[in-house]
Formats: sequence, C-alpha cells, structure tokens
Amino acid sequence: MFPFRIAALVVVAAVAAMAWVLTCGAWRLEEEVDRVGPLETRNYARLTVITVGTGDRHENPARRGPATAIGLGERIVLVDAGRALAGALRLARIPAAQPDTVYLTSLLPENVVGLDDFLLISWINGRETPLRIVGPRGTRALADALIAAHRSGIEARTGGMGIRSTAPQVEVLEISDGWSEQLGDLQVRAGALPDGPIDAFAYRFEARGRSAVVAGTGWAEAALIEFARGANLLVHEAVYIPTPEIAKQMEFDEDPERLLRAAREHTAIDAVGALAQQAGVETLVLVRMRPPPVYALQITSVVNDTFDGRIAIAEDGDEFTP
Repeated sequence: MFPFRIAALVVVAAVAAMAWVLTCGAWRLEEEVDRVGPLETRNYARLTVITVGTGDRHENPARRGPATAIGLGERIVLVDAGRALAGALRLARIPAAQPDTVYLTSLLPENVVGLDDFLLISWINGRETPLRIVGPRGTRALADALIAAHRSGIEARTGGMGIRSTAPQVEVLEISDGWSEQLGDLQVRAGALPDGPIDAFAYRFEARGRSAVVAGTGWAEAALIEFARGANLLVHEAVYIPTPEIAKQMEFDEDPERLLRAAREHTAIDAVGALAQQAGVETLVLVRMRPPPVYALQITSVVNDTFDGRIAIAEDGDEFTP
C-alpha cells in the first residue's frame, strides 16, 4: 500500500503543478491581451482629469512625457502631447482614437514630441475624423511638418499595403489670449502666460459647475493665479532648482546663470503651494516634477506650509474629479 500512496501523491502533485502552470499561463495571456487588445470607449459621468503622462522633458520609463486628458461623457481632449503618448493612453485605458482635440500649452519639445506618435497610432487604430490641434503661433507649421515627415510611410499604408484608404487628417487652430470654445457641455478657455521665452497658454475647462485648469509652464505666475482663480482643481509643475550658492556647496557642475534662468522659468516646490492658495483652488495636482518624487510626503510636507487644500502627487494614469 505504501508505494501506491507515494504514486498517488506524485500524481496529485503533478496535476496541481500543471493546474498552477495553466492558471499562470491564463493570467499571462489575459495581461497580454489587455496590453494590445481593443479598449472600450470611455464614458465619464462627471468632469474628470486624467494625468496621462506626469513626467517632464527628461527620459523616465516610469513617467511618460507631459499629457493631461479631460473627460466628460464620451468626449476626451488632451492638453499637450509628451513622449510615448500612445502607450500612456493605453495605460490610462483610453482608446487612442477617442481624444478628438489636443491643446498645446507651448511648442516646447517636451509638449509636442509625442504628437506624431499619437496622431499616427490613433489613425492606424481607426480614427476617422481629423484630429484637432489647438495651440500658439507656429502650431500649423509644426503639424504640416509632421505630416510631411511621415508622408512616405503614410502613402505606403494607403497605397500598396492598402491598410487605410485615407491619410491622417488634422485641423489646426492657432489662438491668442482669451480664446474660448464650447464643446457640448464642456467650455474651454485659454489664458496667455506672457514674458517667457516662447508663447505659452494655460487652459481652463468648465462643465456643470466644476472647473479644472492645466498649466504647462512656470513663468508668469501672476497671470496663472488670475486665470486659475476659484478653480476646483489646478494641474501644475513643481521643480527643485538649487541656488548657485547651494549648487556650489553640493559640488554641482552647473552654470550659475543657467540656474537663475531656470528658476525664473519654473515654479519651485516651495512656491507652488502659495500660488495655489492665492488662486483659491481646492485641489493641487502636481506633475512635471523635477527631480521625480520618491515619497509623496517629501513634497506634501513642504507644500502644506502654504496651501490649505488637497495635494496630489500624480502618477501616470491617475484620475481626479474636480
């Protein structure tokens, strides 16, 4: 009887091992399908802000380039198009073909480098309507150049490969301070952020009594405070830039003038709370952080000194309702 029991235990163990392998395989298959399979159209019952990409201009696989989505019903619009945007949308479970408009805060490379990635991937995935691109002077030339740069590949897909019958289309609108539009229940306004090295805007989104402001740069803080006044939520940067004296003490090999210039062009971690407090916003969502935060408490403990509202250190794909 003893050998028979041993043999039975071996069989049971083998069956259990095989079941475990098959279960793990099913989990792995489900994960792979989730990564590449079609996504369902998103529908947001309330005005929703999705931090699609929370990084800045530096490469960081944990934080894609700057991009923020605004969702209401089935309408989704984007603010900026940072690196790896198509993949960041997948992580946020937003179909690439669903956002219909991209609002550019400026034409700095970190805000536009993912534009062709997004445009072409969403076209391959079935976008039928033109992608609207709204931004400052120079946006039209940028969009034309992107289409021209990819012309040979586009012609291959619409010609010999026969994958798509029409080329990707864009509608470009170059705006100025005070521009606004109404998209169904969603109102959009642009506010200029002057005195920087390049034309720049912040965007304010309002619907059903709630509001969110998304800014893409740290200069013109007074203009941003006025534009964001009373908003329920503000998405903004927070950057640590050492003074030339501290940089010298820490033996950083940095040009002092470059540090001073960067300090004028960005909102510091110890200043962003006061900015939000003066604007009277309820929630401050921090993105484009440099250096990237290791622990949220590192940041919130500083910002809390000057801001009474809610503070969120956003990750890629986080969702917020103003």
